[in-house]
Amino acid sequence: MINAFAKPLALACVAGLLIAARGATAADTVTIQLPEETAELKPGPGLDVARANCMTCHSVDYIYMQPPLTREQWQGEVMKMKKVMGAPIADGDVDTIVQYLMSQNGKK
Repeated sequence: MINAFAKPLALACVAGLLIAARGATAADTVTIQLPEETAELKPGPGLDVARANCMTCHSVDYIYMQPPLTREQWQGEVMKMKKVMGAPIADGDVDTIVQYLMSQNGKK
């Protein structure tokens, strides 16, 4: 699953590397303006924890466009965000986030 902002972020990183490679100054920095978030997470057990942890990197639309996953699959996704992607998710929040994701898009 790829973050909805991965492509624009990758392009911004490439642009930054090109600027750095030619010895550009801070005045040459490339910036991007992301669209304002309009969707909201739906009510469910663990909403506040999911909002606090997931919304720092993901749009609501990105979360809801994922296919239905089993509890084990959601657990794997949350742990990937924590361990591989470096999301600052407290150990005690992992199960709450998984519970929320299951309530929203769990595989039946």
